[in-house]
Amino acid sequence: MLPVTITENASHQIKEMMKDEEENVRLRFGIKGGGCSGLSYSLGFEYDINPELDEVDELNGIPLVIFKQDIPILEGTTIDFKQNMMGGGFSIDNPNAIVSCGCGSSFRAKDRAGTPGDC
Repeated sequence: MLPVTITENASHQIKEMMKDEEENVRLRFGIKGGGCSGLSYSLGFEYDINPELDEVDELNGIPLVIFKQDIPILEGTTIDFKQNMMGGGFSIDNPNAIVSCGCGSSFRAKDRAGTPGDC
């Protein structure tokens, strides 16, 4: 089981977005280098998986895939969706992030610093 939580608000939003995708789509959640703190979150739809590199599970009816190498850094992370007067967006709360920047999508983890870049 993947050590990530998807809130009810985020689940609803993701399921709505998945309606516009082809059958057998999965949500891919991961980490990529960059952002002002060195690492950024990656959240998007995926059709192809590699069983040697990917871990696949289902959370709240959403098929989720994460690169196996990213799991230790994403362990305990919560994906949420927040709506406000300016619109809405996904927010990510990662207990393994030791530094986060003001943009909310860039961070640094204890065991992986990444390569800082533009936010």
